[in-house]
Amino acid sequence: MNSKNLNIVESLIFLSSEPFKQEDLNIVYEEHAEVPNLEKIVTMLNKRYTDFSYQIEAVSGGYLFVTKEEYEPFISKIYPSKKLTLSKASLEVLAIIAYKQPISRQEIEEIRGVDCKGLIKNLLLKNLIKIQGRDDSVGKSLLYHTSEGYLNHFGLKDISEMPKMSEINDLENEK
Repeated sequence: MNSKNLNIVESLIFLSSEPFKQEDLNIVYEEHAEVPNLEKIVTMLNKRYTDFSYQIEAVSGGYLFVTKEEYEPFISKIYPSKKLTLSKASLEVLAIIAYKQPISRQEIEEIRGVDCKGLIKNLLLKNLIKIQGRDDSVGKSLLYHTSEGYLNHFGLKDISEMPKMSEINDLENEK
């Protein structure tokens, strides 16, 4: 891999506020015969960063620069994290959507036993969920799914990185 490609990808990821993806790199290199493999370049760049305070991390199907966890206590003294605050009810609805997706509002309300329209609207506004089509029922209810914002917020590459229900049950049983 030539160092120019490494430097190009490094600068693109550095400037990106959203996870930088292979398809983004494909656009950059569309007029070139060979498009570099983003995952390989990130691996090489992270080897460079062994003694640095930052690294490139896989998030939501792409890559972002992040500071290493060990430096967070120092960074947070000057730059407090902008934590997304959600009510217990919002977290419950978000968890239901994450584990049952795609799911309709009616199904969420059956699980919770109360109206969830406002909570769903709030999660949509915070870009944690998205509408993923309609179901086949008579009313053609909207179906909700977690979004890239959800993956970004929780630092997940994809939904498969979420804990399995059996793992959560095991933790509950340990109490």
